[in-house]
Amino acid sequence: MSSSRIHLVTLSSSVEPFVADEYIERLVWRTPGGGSRGGAEAFDPKRLLEEFVNHIQELQIMDERIQRKVEKLEQQCQKEAKEFAKKVQELQKSNQVAFQHFQELDEHISYVATKVCHLGDQLEGVNTPRQRAVEAQKLMKYFNEFLDGELKSDVFTNSEKIKEAADIIQKLHLIAQELPFDRFSEVKSKIASKYHDLECQLIQEFTSAQRRAEISRMREVAAVLLHFKGYSHCVDVYIKQCQEGAYLRNDIFEDAAILCQRVNKQVGDIFSNPETVLAKLIQNVFEIKLQSFVKDQLEECRKFDAEQYLKNLYDLYTRTTNLSSKLMEFNLGTDKQTFLSKLIKSIFISYLENYIEVETGYLKSRSAMILQRYYDSKNHQKRSIGTGGIQDLKERIRQRTNLPLGPSIDTHGETFLSQEVVVNLLQETKQAFERCHRLSDPSDLPRNAFRIFTILVEFLCIEHIDYALETGLAGIPSADSKNANLYFLDVVQQANTIFHLFDKQFNDHLMPLISSSPKLSECLQKKKEIIEQMEMKLDTGIDRTLNCMIGQMKHILAAEQKKTDFKPEDENNVLIQYTNACVKVCAYVRKQVEKIKNSMDGKNVDTVLMELGVRFHRLIYEHLQQYSYSCMGGMLAICDVAEYRKCAKDFKIPLVLQLFDTLHALCNLLVVAPDNLKQVCSGEQLANLDKNILHSFVQLRADYRSARLARHFS
Repeated sequence: MSSSRIHLVTLSSSVEPFVADEYIERLVWRTPGGGSRGGAEAFDPKRLLEEFVNHIQELQIMDERIQRKVEKLEQQCQKEAKEFAKKVQELQKSNQVAFQHFQELDEHISYVATKVCHLGDQLEGVNTPRQRAVEAQKLMKYFNEFLDGELKSDVFTNSEKIKEAADIIQKLHLIAQELPFDRFSEVKSKIASKYHDLECQLIQEFTSAQRRAEISRMREVAAVLLHFKGYSHCVDVYIKQCQEGAYLRNDIFEDAAILCQRVNKQVGDIFSNPETVLAKLIQNVFEIKLQSFVKDQLEECRKFDAEQYLKNLYDLYTRTTNLSSKLMEFNLGTDKQTFLSKLIKSIFISYLENYIEVETGYLKSRSAMILQRYYDSKNHQKRSIGTGGIQDLKERIRQRTNLPLGPSIDTHGETFLSQEVVVNLLQETKQAFERCHRLSDPSDLPRNAFRIFTILVEFLCIEHIDYALETGLAGIPSADSKNANLYFLDVVQQANTIFHLFDKQFNDHLMPLISSSPKLSECLQKKKEIIEQMEMKLDTGIDRTLNCMIGQMKHILAAEQKKTDFKPEDENNVLIQYTNACVKVCAYVRKQVEKIKNSMDGKNVDTVLMELGVRFHRLIYEHLQQYSYSCMGGMLAICDVAEYRKCAKDFKIPLVLQLFDTLHALCNLLVVAPDNLKQVCSGEQLANLDKNILHSFVQLRADYRSARLARHFS
């Protein structure tokens, strides 16, 4: 049977899910004889079938009964739906009638309101002239008292009615301005005197209320004074008293910020124009307090201590602009950015006009002092490096010929390069760039930054790095010098490290200041020229250093290599190993290779090692051409070349290793049997070589003159 779930409607309050399998299973177990054969009662299929048939009939009867109940409920629902729809229609009709009555009522209300407004206008038209007449009558009465010279009215004699008196005297003062002076000079003077007295009383009242922190009274008096000429004096008094006791800390900028925040919360509850009052307070703080403080801090060190002056100027300007940024959150009127900028400019304009002159002057003197202090610590007197036509001519000749063109200098291994000096110069320049960014006018910023950059180039690149390169070049010995100290690679290493630091500062601190100006291309061009100039001198020095290395190898070979090495007297007692000259040359080469790897980086290492390897190969090739080889001597030569080849592997340059592989193959021609010469020459490594090269090696054999060898090689 299907395992689908069927929901049966029963008389119970809860509805359980119907599962056919479970239902039939329960029915089977309730039926006698419906259990398994192993049960207490034997299985009776007929009885079970009869039970199923009866139960199915009961279910059919139940289904018919439920269906009839459903039909009855559907009929009842349809009947109630019709009755409900009829009731809704009746309600809609009633609602429409009510809406029509509402419209009629609304029209009647509008008509009555129009009549009332018209009546009000008429009453106002009658009442306004009457009020004006009454007001004029009162003013005439008070004016007569001034004419009589005796103020009798309670409004003038009662101090509690100062507000009403102020309103009256303010109006009388305006009227008196229109009267002719010759006839009413005395009364005008009395009114003006009373006006002034009341104004002073109001200001005094405002001052007293401020000291008592009575905000409501302050607001009331300020509202009265708003129409008086002395209103600005009231604001001045408020600003002055606000600052009493406000500057108790050591940080005037923090005090000013706290003061303005406090006043900003209070000023709106007192004055009708709070933004104007707050702006006047800020102006007062800037032009009196801050300007005086800045002057005291800067004028003292302006003439005698440029370093402290620049530090103070940068610090004060930064703190002032930070204070301005905090004040930007307040409502100061329409253009508060311009307002605050003008206040800052009024304080610092006299200091910023010549800022860059002070900055560059200090940077030059400071950089010169750093360099001089370093050279003094080395007990070194700087040589003057010439410029002009003769020096340029010498430089070009030296680049093409590698001639020293001048006396060699013994620097005792000193590179005259110092990372400490460089860090100090870069730190000073970094601070100068930061001050330049903050203190320069935006239109002058790229030009000022370029001036600082040129000072850095002058002292770091020219006075320090370039001088060290020139000194290093002069210190490179000639190629035929013995036991030369080849320290120029140390110069290369340090110059490379220093220039990386220079390049980092160029990108991190200079580029943001000039990136959107024409000075960018000028700076990049200057940097390119410096790089090219230094690379040219580095290339010259490295080339001459490599020549010296080869010269040292020549000295070793000349001193250690003997003719008997390759043509021993006793051929039978020679141990097959490399010669002493080979050992010393390889040791020297390995030391130089390691030094080159430590002194350079990137592709420069491979370039220099390739050049050294090629020259090393040429030296060994030409060296081997100088000797005559017996059979055993040829074996020794092969052993030497094998050791040279092993040394060449340290270069990790394929071309160099290939050259020594070919040289090793050529050395086989010194020992191969005459009958096998042609076969060896046509081998993979020698097949592409010029026949004259092969012949030159065969000629080095001691037995070359034999007719047999010449016949086999021809």
